[in-house]
Order: sequence, then C-alpha cells, then structure tokens
Amino acid sequence: MSDYPSLEGLRVVLVEPSHPGNIGAVARAMKNMGVSELALVSPVSFPDEKASARASGADDVLANARVVSDLDEAVADCVEVIGASARSRSLTWPILNPRDCGSRVLEQRRQGPVALVFGREDNGLSNEELRRCHYHVQVPANPEFSSLNLAMAVQVMLYEVRMQSLFDVPESAAPQWQSTHSPADDGWDELPATAADMERLLAHLEQTLTTTGFHDPERPRQLMVRMRRLFQRAHPDRMEMNILRGILTSVDKLARSRNRGNHV
Repeated sequence: MSDYPSLEGLRVVLVEPSHPGNIGAVARAMKNMGVSELALVSPVSFPDEKASARASGADDVLANARVVSDLDEAVADCVEVIGASARSRSLTWPILNPRDCGSRVLEQRRQGPVALVFGREDNGLSNEELRRCHYHVQVPANPEFSSLNLAMAVQVMLYEVRMQSLFDVPESAAPQWQSTHSPADDGWDELPATAADMERLLAHLEQTLTTTGFHDPERPRQLMVRMRRLFQRAHPDRMEMNILRGILTSVDKLARSRNRGNHV
C-alpha cells in the first residue's frame, strides 16, 4: 500500500486528440502522478499500438479509458470542470494558475468528480468548450514560446495537484467555520449541482427568456454566455438548482396563460 494520498475523483479529459502517441504519453504522466481516470472525446485513433508504446507501462490507464462523443458526456457527472487554455478570450472568465488549480481540485473532489480538460494538439479548446468550464487554467510559460505539448501540459497540472495533496490538511483537522460556506465544503446540506444539471438549467433559462421576449436568439449579444458565467461562478447546489428550474417553470406557465388570453 502506497503512503501517498489517493487522487481518486480527478478525471483527465482529452478533447479530440489527433495523435495516439500523445494519449499514451498522457496515460504515463497520469500514472506517474497517481491519477487513473481518463476520458477521451472523439479521439482520431484509439485504441492504437502507438498509444500503448508511449504509455510505457501505464496500460491499465489506457485499458480503463472511456471514449465518449462530446465534452458534455465526458463531464456530465462532474461538480467542477477546469479547462486548460493558453489563449486569452474575448469574454473574461475566472482563471487559475496551476498551483491554485491544484488546491481547487482537492477542495472540490471531496464532493464529486472533478475534470481537468485539455484540448486539441493544434488549437486547444474551442470557445464553446471553454464556456463549459467553471475555471480556465493557464501555465505561466514564456510568452514568446508558450505552447506546451499535450502530455507536458497534463504533467504540469497533475504535478501541482499531487504536491498540494501531500500537504493537504486532513478533513478532521479543518476549522469548523470552514465547513459552511458553499456546497463544496463539508457539512453543506445539499450535494453540489453537476455539469449536466447546469446544462439543463441554462437550456431552460434560454427557452424561458426567449418565450418572454427578453432574449432574441438572432441577436444574442452574449447574454447566455454571461448567464453561464454567472451560474457557474455561483456553484449552486442541487436544491438551489431545482428552485431555479421551478421559478422558470412558473414563468413559463404564466407566459403561456397570457399568450392564450391574447389569442381569445
């Protein structure tokens, strides 16, 4: 039995990796840091002998890797999704450095799965995929040569998580006042909402706002992107999510009732 802490609950997600050798190298980096859960979104080639060759003994990680068709499926059960990105975006998003990311991962995984998402080798994650993430994480590399290969980026992030885990304060020793701040903390009365819960809320919200005329899908003006950023930053729990959905349902009913009255 290893004396090192377990990193169970942390999932590495690779979006459309194009080179099977990179998948193998990522598997090796994961096993080095004690992480075993790998999800692959529409890989170009997997399983593949090149992946096995580059894994260098991490064949168990490859054997247990889950292949899915899109990012939503890969992170549906996660309570926190963090996307790696070296590019600045048009809309400001909460950003972590790798060290703070390590702390964040350890804090959140106590409540449910946490995903670290890495994009394509040539152009990373799309804007839409990055918006699925609660946080973005960036390696403070040389700005004149900031591009890391996929396995190297994964290694940097997982190293920081592992280092934080070695110095993590046991839950039993944590001050009691730290346990009542958010659904991520021990002692909260409801489980945190998952990524799938969030997608359902945002779809419902967009439908309701369109019905009431507040939102014009033809001229969105980043409304739903900003709503996504707001709700993901708030980290609602499942009961709060149900309340929000209930409010939207009541608005839907009122809007339908008024629409019927206008057509009498």
